[in-house]
Amino acid sequence: MGTVLASQVKSYQKFLDEFEPLEGKVYILTHECTGAIFCECHIKGSKIVALGTTDVPLDPEDQLDYRANREVVVNHPAYRRMKEDAKKGRAFSNIVAEYTKEYDAAHPLKIIGGQHRFEAIKEAVSAGKDVPHGVKVYLDLNNEQRLDVQLISNTNIAVEGDLFDRMHETVQGPQLREWCQKTGLLKKTVDFADHRERGGPISVRLARAFVTNYIKGKSIDARAFDKSDTTPVLNPSGEHDADWEQLKVSNPNLWDDPKLLKAGEEFAKIIQAQRAALPGGKGRSSKPDMPEKAVNAAVLTAWAFVAGILSGNETRLKRHYALAATAGRDPLNAAELAKGRHKTDAENYRGLGYRTDPRERGRFVELFFLQTEKGDGITRGNIDIAIKAHHAKMAQLDVIRARGNHTDG
Repeated sequence: MGTVLASQVKSYQKFLDEFEPLEGKVYILTHECTGAIFCECHIKGSKIVALGTTDVPLDPEDQLDYRANREVVVNHPAYRRMKEDAKKGRAFSNIVAEYTKEYDAAHPLKIIGGQHRFEAIKEAVSAGKDVPHGVKVYLDLNNEQRLDVQLISNTNIAVEGDLFDRMHETVQGPQLREWCQKTGLLKKTVDFADHRERGGPISVRLARAFVTNYIKGKSIDARAFDKSDTTPVLNPSGEHDADWEQLKVSNPNLWDDPKLLKAGEEFAKIIQAQRAALPGGKGRSSKPDMPEKAVNAAVLTAWAFVAGILSGNETRLKRHYALAATAGRDPLNAAELAKGRHKTDAENYRGLGYRTDPRERGRFVELFFLQTEKGDGITRGNIDIAIKAHHAKMAQLDVIRARGNHTDG
């Protein structure tokens, strides 16, 4: 047990008085790695439901409207079984919560981990089954401690990194989210995705990758395009992104850049146009992935990269942005992309736009850059030339690097 402040002892006593845990008084424990204090006890379901909420923000001071918790998966078989068991009197454990009245004082028990169990308990209490459940209750968390608890409670080996990324970005501030909302990459008041979903909001990873590649593209001289390595990067997910942090430090006026904002707005139009041209659903002729082709990581990173390269070339940039207004077919011509391949591709290669590896990203840069020469859109001919151009360029760059490393024996 570490040092406990007087204010924390006061919160602890209020918690005991309000929730009346079965154990009576319980020990206050301390996480040595973060300094967060907590207690573990059992609380009647009726108390948890009456005074608890799953509507929990990660940053209640500055970003009250944005949540850290995952959405409840209402149709999952395990959840249905959980609700049935709760009505039979099953006692749950490992519910993680924070006790605080700093916001929503009527519901001081903020459920951080165990949203599905909370909903199951709520239904059981409504059905007349009120049993005690095991709860780990944190007291007086700061934002860093709250992030740590949220991550531990909402993350396991099977969960994608999108939730991790979103939570970390929330703690760092609202700038990326607000920028995406201004551009239309996110709808107003909508947060980043916590898992991949067709037609859903974009992820933090994709938003970071868009900004990152636009900035990287600006460092490429368009006149030296054929001699430059123009492979976009794809930001990591589910881990700390040090390069992203450094990019923001190196570009203090990032969120005020009107050209970057314009690029985001134009790409949002492509996403919308692609989905409108190829709406999903039963009886549609397009494949399910085609409406979502614009949010393929290879497409997004390459498009942003080329927008950065052409940021000083108004004529070609205008052609780049005009893709969203392509008449008569989807902007990215997904059906033709699926036919694009190189003689070196493996048998299981499904065509351009299905993968996200560096080669795929590099091919799309060649394609987007090429189409801005005439503004004739994504055509079968352009796709074929772009794929071949990418391989020819990478081979030439390999020769240049080999010569640079060569020393006479």
